Amino acid sequence: MANDEDIDDLLDELDTHGDLDAAEQVLRLRTESRRYDKPVTIVEGFDLSKSEIESLASDLKSAMGTGGTVDEGRIELQGDHRDRVPDLLRDRGFQVQA
Repeated sequence: MANDEDIDDLLDELDTHGDLDAAEQVLRLRTESRRYDKPVTIVEGFDLSKSEIESLASDLKSAMGTGGTVDEGRIELQGDHRDRVPDLLRDRGFQVQA
């Protein structure tokens, strides 16, 4: 029994399950017009914890040089970033459906 526990601990440490989870997720990307016709890019379809989504949102905001937020399990970025966000998400192992 100790071997099974050791293997499970090793797998958790390597986070192979997390990598597979990201690869299996298909994220949807769309834009909306908000107040004063300002565009907002929305990324949804995550199956991650709130802290993981917030961390990813922070990375995307830094890479894009824009503001944004996490709301109801989706990332909202200020501006129309449909051209760059899919590549950034794919680099992090996600599948993106534009």
